Amino acid sequence: MTKFARLRRDDVRGYTFVELIIVTTIVLILASAVQPLAKVAIQRQKEVELRRDLREMRDAIDHFKDAADAQMIPSTELKVGSEGYPPDLETLVAGVSVANDASGRKLKFLRRVPIDPITGSQEWGMRSYQDKADATRWGGQNVYDVFTLSDGTALDGTKYKDW
Repeated sequence: MTKFARLRRDDVRGYTFVELIIVTTIVLILASAVQPLAKVAIQRQKEVELRRDLREMRDAIDHFKDAADAQMIPSTELKVGSEGYPPDLETLVAGVSVANDASGRKLKFLRRVPIDPITGSQEWGMRSYQDKADATRWGGQNVYDVFTLSDGTALDGTKYKDW
């Protein structure tokens, strides 16, 4: 064999089939170990979004009530027996006219009704001031509180509906 032929054979390098199988197996094992962690991280992010959305809507309801108590909202905009709470969530988005303001200015409390990150729907459970604390159906008089319609359980073991 010539020196040239020997150099060519020694310079050719690569992976054997067994080495490729071993590397692929290691990568699959690592990927399967990371998958449950990724699912937990996604669920945790959805729970953070749910808490933020609930807080945002509850703050908007409280600001509406404060404006009604301060008589900034004309009584014609409020339902009889509403106790100063908004009639529905859409009222928080659409806004209400300011009392004794000829310019037609509106008070708006929400930019939009958020999408429930757990259910993926824009539907929320609501309670009116007249409903019982554990009511599962909205009485329709006003919106005193909101909750998710999901029956799921959070990472901390609590029900989403109880948040």
